[in-house]
Amino acid sequence: MFLASACGDDFLEYVPQDQSTVAGWYRNADEIRQATASLYHDPWFGYQDQFGWLAGDLLAGDMHHNWDQEGQFFYGSFNESNPYINGGFQGLYNVISYANLIIDDMPVVASGHGVGQDAIDAAVAEARFFRGAAYYLLVEYWEEAPIIENPADKVASGDLFQPKNKTADIYEFARRDFVYAAENLPTTDVAGRVTQWSAKGMLAKLHVTLGQRAVGGADFGSVEDFTTAANYAADVINNSGISLATNYEDLFKISNEDNPEILWGIQFINQGYGAGNSRQARYARHSRITGDAQAWGGGKCMTVSYVQNLQSNAEGNEDARRRAIYMQNGDYYGYIGEGYNYEIVSQDEDGVQLEAASPTLNSLKKYVVGGVADHGYIISNQDSPLDIYMLRLADVYLLYAEAMLAGQASLSGGPGYDAYLAVRARAGLDAPADGNMTYTDLFNERRVEFGLEGMAWLEVKRRYYRNQSEALTYLNNQGRTDRYYRIDPDDGLENDMAGYELVPGGGGVGSNPSNVNNDPVVTFTAEDMIIPIPAPQVTVNPMLSSDVEAVDYSFE
Repeated sequence: MFLASACGDDFLEYVPQDQSTVAGWYRNADEIRQATASLYHDPWFGYQDQFGWLAGDLLAGDMHHNWDQEGQFFYGSFNESNPYINGGFQGLYNVISYANLIIDDMPVVASGHGVGQDAIDAAVAEARFFRGAAYYLLVEYWEEAPIIENPADKVASGDLFQPKNKTADIYEFARRDFVYAAENLPTTDVAGRVTQWSAKGMLAKLHVTLGQRAVGGADFGSVEDFTTAANYAADVINNSGISLATNYEDLFKISNEDNPEILWGIQFINQGYGAGNSRQARYARHSRITGDAQAWGGGKCMTVSYVQNLQSNAEGNEDARRRAIYMQNGDYYGYIGEGYNYEIVSQDEDGVQLEAASPTLNSLKKYVVGGVADHGYIISNQDSPLDIYMLRLADVYLLYAEAMLAGQASLSGGPGYDAYLAVRARAGLDAPADGNMTYTDLFNERRVEFGLEGMAWLEVKRRYYRNQSEALTYLNNQGRTDRYYRIDPDDGLENDMAGYELVPGGGGVGSNPSNVNNDPVVTFTAEDMIIPIPAPQVTVNPMLSSDVEAVDYSFE
């Protein structure tokens, strides 16, 4: 079955991966490209639908949302039975499965049809890019997991249940996939397809991660990984011909999803649940924004910690990125509806409340794109066509800065510092007042730049690798459950910050004694930094149990 794109990604067609189809497919380069197109969307659903933001943003303390099993990520109180953990874990193995089918089956079939080796190698590179990306995410969230390649041989021999492999081996497996992709992908392709620059950007991220592991004392990785990361990042920055988009907010409009800054994104089409991006439905505050009933974000907002970080990072200036990440009182979005004006509390003409105050007096904006009148797409079944960005050029700029910083205390000049300043400049921000970029400065900058892009926990983990106690202190001092309360409900200041007071979690009491915040203080320990392998997976394969040691992987 083929699904034509409804959002401009014309290459996004799907080929069923059953054996009868494979045997009669891969007859030419076009059919191979149709097969690899499936890697950009379908298998990612389990990961991106909920786990990607629950673990990526909520767990990190950037988003405030405490409802039910989703809220367990906010409190860090989940266990291996949380269904969204299983969705994320299984989703990444779906990606690996799709990739392995192409890597294993396609070359032999295609060569039998006389397809040229360059086309075969490029398709394998595309599949290996996605397999490497899946393993990079697996190791960051779960640390240990099975490495699966050549699955048909394992099935044929009855070797169905694989053990966990060690952390260092998963990094190495992902690295080899990315290197192959960097060497065999084209330098340019149609919008939305990954290129060698995408692979080199991911290699920069992987090697920076290994470098931070080494700084923190891990028995794998090396400070030399920073040099390797810097070389990959510099290659992308200097030789790709790509530049940062002029306007940050425009990146998150459907019409701009193919901007060259996007080095890799999960692709979506406007054809129903499972084919589209569900985040507008999950993030949007009210149907006034979406034009339909799917707007479940009324209680979701950025934490006080995130807002304060954005403000302090701006050093008294206005950060142009803020309104693209979250809405605050007085914001006006002319491209939503007939013009959407954000108020803390909104009412209709009869004085009936439409939108209530969120716990932190703001609402989520990124990936919220509006209704059919705004862009021409009827988004009625969680099927926004806006892609989810997994790697942007701004990421590579800041990875370059991180690699050049390496284990030093700060940077005050040089190309790494200049890359950091370039990202700030797009946001309308100057160089830091003290003229230095410390690791904390860079962490804070990344926290703002990639707010609500599902990357925040990966940033926390890299900080944890570098300095465990510092990262835990950061998490435990966030005050993520702090929230605002009305001081006097009758004073008419429901749309004025002066009418609210901030009350800390853990039993904090405001100036109005009825304002008691009994939401608990959230505490993280070292044991909380690794997500447990989901219980359904352990039930099927007991070798995935936490009390079974991971084994070395045998690289061919």
